[in-house]
Parts: sequence; structure tokens; C-alpha cells
Amino acid sequence: MYSYVARQAILTADEKIHGYELLFRNSFENTFPDICPDQATSNILTNSHLTRGLESLTGNKLTYLNFTEETLLNNFPTSLDPKHVVIEILETVTVSHELLDTCRALKKQGYRLALDDHDFDPKWDIFLPYIDVIKVDVRQFNILQISKYIRRIQGGGVQLIAEKVETREEFEKLKTLGFELFQGYFFSKPEVIQSKQLSLNKLNLIDLIDQASKENLDLEAISKIVEKDVSLSFKLLRFINSVGSGSSQKIGSLKHALAYMGETELKKFICLLALAGLNAGKTEELCILSLIRAKFCEKLARDREDSENPPVAFLTGMFSLVDAILDEPMAQVATKLPLLDDIQSALIHQNGYLGDYLRLALSYEHGKWEETDSLAERLSISVDNIHTYYSEALEWANTLEATGQL
Repeated sequence: MYSYVARQAILTADEKIHGYELLFRNSFENTFPDICPDQATSNILTNSHLTRGLESLTGNKLTYLNFTEETLLNNFPTSLDPKHVVIEILETVTVSHELLDTCRALKKQGYRLALDDHDFDPKWDIFLPYIDVIKVDVRQFNILQISKYIRRIQGGGVQLIAEKVETREEFEKLKTLGFELFQGYFFSKPEVIQSKQLSLNKLNLIDLIDQASKENLDLEAISKIVEKDVSLSFKLLRFINSVGSGSSQKIGSLKHALAYMGETELKKFICLLALAGLNAGKTEELCILSLIRAKFCEKLARDREDSENPPVAFLTGMFSLVDAILDEPMAQVATKLPLLDDIQSALIHQNGYLGDYLRLALSYEHGKWEETDSLAERLSISVDNIHTYYSEALEWANTLEATGQL
């Protein structure tokens, strides 16, 4: 499956790239699909940010993203790096004290806020101390109306973006009015970017939502749900790795990841996934094989009687094929995740004992029996046990698939 996002350049007065606005699409057709804005924002965050990374879509330029009332009040912006994103408050958002408190808190955390398609309504004046950018659709107002509003807010330190600029004559005239940034078909139409999408299983997501709705979170139960789904695991770690989540710790197990997030961030993550309304598609063979490897590596670690290794080994196997799933080099994908150095080294270079587990899985899958015997001897694991472990891992993954848990 693929995800789609359109990006449109925002330029400076000297026509250099200042940043990009990202717009949700559901195909290469460059029109906004018939879905609610909440869903559109959530899809960009889950399918673009948590999978590929917004920075790869914008070339590390500023990213402008639309946020609705619900996504703002649920603090979805805080999963993003405040240094690289501008939070656009949609014109359809209802003005409220709760929204004002949210904007004040986001501003305090270092986020830049923008009023999108601003209509000059005085009801927004109370928000202006927290607003960095105002976007004006120049097709909706005449020059006199725009000039009058600009004079009213002059001196407030707010940047003005002219949207839907279609001619050079408009561009030059708007510069004289005080606009510093410009967006429109005169410069560039939105270009659609296609990315591989990690599909979530709907039943797993429902189970996750059910767990999140309980008064006391059961990390053990949530961990068991997440460990069955490569997509959930990957997006969980991407969420943790975002600067907005404040992560600075390397992760060695899913339970560790869940505990590190804390209840508030974990519920936010689940809410984000639920709101995205992701449809479950047929599980790809690569995802099934990832689960087989995860369980196989876990069993190898248990055989060696190291209590710290099974969860670490499970994660190593789980993400061993994520490069093939996303069509990106492993070195590029693995560094997006807050994984222990040993896991990253195993995934990228097949180094260390975790690398040996992966090589053993590969040699067994490919029927390279001499290499399997050699690695078994190196790890002090009997060949008979290896056959048993792989059969059990295969049976575990097949059971998950047969019962609709994948």
C-alpha cells in the first residue's frame, strides 16, 4: 500500500524556498479527497511523519501543517519537532478559551503558530500574541481590505503569507503591502509524493483502543498487541523518537518503550492512530516473515538464558525487513528509530550476537545448512533446537494470521 501527500512551496520575496505546506492526498490525483479534515491531518502524521519522516518530504525546510480543533486540543502537534514545523490553525476551528490555552501552551513549548485562511475577524485578536504567521487568501479580499487589516495589526511581529498568488503583478503589489512570504500557482502547483505505507491491522487497533479506554493502562496487554504488528511497533518507536516527545533514551523492548512514553503520550499515540481511520489491508508476506524472525530470535535468546536478551532479540527480528517494506536502505530507516545501538548495529551490519541471530534466521530461511550448523555451534545452540524454534515461530505467526490478528 502507498500513502500520498502533496507539498506546495512557500517562497520569500526574493523567490527562495522558505518551506512547504503538506496537504493530504489519497492518490496521484492532485485534489483534496472527500474525507474530514481530522482524518487528513492524522493520515499525514501517521503515514508520512511516523513512517517516512516529514523532513524527508521537505528537504529539512520548514513544514506547514493544517490542524483542526480536535487535533489541536488532543495535542497532536507535540509529536513534531518545534524547530521544523509551523502549526496552521484552520479557519473552521471554533474560538474558545480551551483553544487559547492550547495555543498558549504550544507557544511556550517553542512551536510557531499560523492562522490559516485568516478572515480578519476581530474574534481572533486575543490569539495574536501567540501567532507567528497569518496566511491570507488574496482571492477572497480586495487590496483595500487587505491593506486596512495589515495596518491594524502592524507592529505585532507577525509574518504575512499571501496565498493563491497567481500572477507576477499580484506578487509585486503584495510585496509593497508588507507580505514577506508567498504561496500559489504562480510559483508552483502542489506536487504529489508517493511513499510506501505500513498498513495497520484493524483488529489490533481496536484492541489497542479498548486498552487505552481503561482507567488503568495494562502495559503488558498493550505490549502483546503491539508486538503482533510491525506497523504499530515501527510507528510507536517513530513517535517516541520525535523531538516533541522528548526522547533521549535508547529502546530495547516494546514494554520498555510503552513505559518510557508514559500514559499521556501513549494515549495520544493511540488516539492519533484511531483518528487516522487506517484501513486494514491484506497482510504482506514481508510482515509475516518479520514476525517469524522476531519470535525465532526471541527463542534463540531464551535458549542462551540471558533474561535481558529476549525482548531485544524480538525487536531485532521484528525490524529486520522494514527496509524492504518501506523500500528504503536499512541504514536510513534504522536511524529514524530510538533503538539500542546493538539493535541498530545488527540491523545495519549484522554485527554482534543480535547480528548472529539474524544471520541464523537468514541461513535457515534460505536452506544454507552448513552456515546454519556453523552459527549454531558459535552460539552454543543445538541444531535440533533451532529446527524446533523456527517451527514454533512459524506456527505462532500462522496462528496470528489465521485468527485475524495480522
